[in-house]
Amino acid sequence: MTYTNLRQYIEVLRREKQLAVIEAEVDPYLEIAEIHRRVISEEGPALLFTNVKGSPFPIVTNLFGTSRRVDLAFGPRPEALVRQIMGATKSLLPPTPKALWGERGLIKDLLKVGMKTVGKEQAPILDVCRKEAPLAGLPAITSWQEDGGPFVTLPLVYTEHPDHKSDNNLGMYRIQIYDDKTTGIHWQIHKGGGFHYHVAEQRNEALPVSVFIGGPPALIASAIAPVPEQLSELLLTSLIMGQKLPMVDDPLGGHRMPAEAEFVIRGTVPPHVRRPEGPFGDHYGYYSLVHDFPVLNVSHMYHRKDAIYPATVVGKPRQEDYYLGEFLQRLLAPAYPLALPGVKSLWAYAETGVHPLAAAIVRESYSREALTSGFAILGQGQLTLTKFLILTDQSLDLANFGHLMETVLERFDPKTDLFILNKTSHDTLDYTGLRLNHGSKAIMLGVGEPVRELPRSYGEGDIEEIDNIEVYCGGCLVVSGASYEAEPELAQRLLARLRAKGTAWPLVVLVDDARIAATQASFLWTVFTRFNPATDMFAHAEVHQHHLGYDVPIVIDARMKPGYPDELFPREDIVKLVDDRWKSYFANGA
Repeated sequence: MTYTNLRQYIEVLRREKQLAVIEAEVDPYLEIAEIHRRVISEEGPALLFTNVKGSPFPIVTNLFGTSRRVDLAFGPRPEALVRQIMGATKSLLPPTPKALWGERGLIKDLLKVGMKTVGKEQAPILDVCRKEAPLAGLPAITSWQEDGGPFVTLPLVYTEHPDHKSDNNLGMYRIQIYDDKTTGIHWQIHKGGGFHYHVAEQRNEALPVSVFIGGPPALIASAIAPVPEQLSELLLTSLIMGQKLPMVDDPLGGHRMPAEAEFVIRGTVPPHVRRPEGPFGDHYGYYSLVHDFPVLNVSHMYHRKDAIYPATVVGKPRQEDYYLGEFLQRLLAPAYPLALPGVKSLWAYAETGVHPLAAAIVRESYSREALTSGFAILGQGQLTLTKFLILTDQSLDLANFGHLMETVLERFDPKTDLFILNKTSHDTLDYTGLRLNHGSKAIMLGVGEPVRELPRSYGEGDIEEIDNIEVYCGGCLVVSGASYEAEPELAQRLLARLRAKGTAWPLVVLVDDARIAATQASFLWTVFTRFNPATDMFAHAEVHQHHLGYDVPIVIDARMKPGYPDELFPREDIVKLVDDRWKSYFANGA
């Protein structure tokens, strides 16, 4: 089904018994988030809160929190269409009459991609315009007790290049509400909206900004899609919808708006103005700390007369964003070989917060071609912030990390297949580097025929200073001992002891609690959010012709370290409140 607005989707969720309506009064400060987290952990329904304390607007959350609801939101058509488009790049080159006729169905579908301007009478977003205290009553939620304030958590932030209006960006950059007419805007170093602002700021000009809230589900998905800068997210929205996106002119001037959005916040971001933003409990599962970010001065806000406010809650994976990310990776996967010819498949791991870990199946038609593909991946858009990249030429399901790790470790020669690149950029939300936005990367290859047989159970005896030893997968051992604060050099001593033993384990990970080896989700989240390759990977190394060649074992120190932000935990009194009120939330049997 094609949705042109949010409420069409909500009605489908209601019919499919995928929506719980909560009529009891709920507080957007911490209470809604705690209810949401419990429901999503049980793969429960979307939640419509109709009685929100301090606001006339209902809140809907957990819209995409299961694979089933993602299927209801988007269906199979977008993925099939992208595969068809990628296939047509071969059949239509050259574009002969016969080839064009053979792809006439696809061409008809592509002619539907774009935007169309509709009149005011077809644009419910124009129902209400608020100029005085425009943000008053907006039910922005506070998800975690250390958050710097309420945040818009599903903001679709739209900007245009100051010179080229067709160069536009729609991104999901969190919006902290400071007061009824001022917000923060969290443009990170690799974000398209931030590039537009940089150009405007260089000219000492304010940048016009629109924040869309709601609209068709495709609009929300497109805002987080890792598409190339040259591709408009609005066009991707239209492609997912299967029809042109209705847009309407703002009677007060400025950007066009999605005609069927729930809210649109309009304003400008002045040059050279910064204000502390955060903390914020983010999708890495930790608090991102207070830093200075640009400020949005809100001039007015439009909303539908019966507007519904969509929100989400982020935190330790898996949360709702995991399921949207999974859909987008499947959607865009067929396009990777076009942009990266040597890359057959690519996967970023949402369990780590996305940027800390990615893997790819690559072509190795000549020696070291895989490395060429690795550098190409690290040069593409948001993939430039990948911290740890794993490459293989073997066909497998990249989502199964244990199988991938075994496949790579069987083939991995650390003398030639491990590259640690220091002094590179880091994701703004990744605090494992030595300072904000700065860190390192690693590329690990496992191609060709196996070079070793992996151990799969541990039988090498006790290791001094190590109190627990677990096996994550063949070849990968997880161990724990003293904390980093107590014994910061334990990883180096561990390496020496493993070498002295002549261990058969090529990869050993030191963590605070080795029991995290029990599941893929706990292993990936703990390990890859707690180490920086240049400072936390240890191996015996020799320099030859300016190349660092390593020996196994490789030890990764993934313990919590001083300066890392706090892990997210709900406040105890809020947990008790929700415990006590749980039955009242669902008193209507929803």
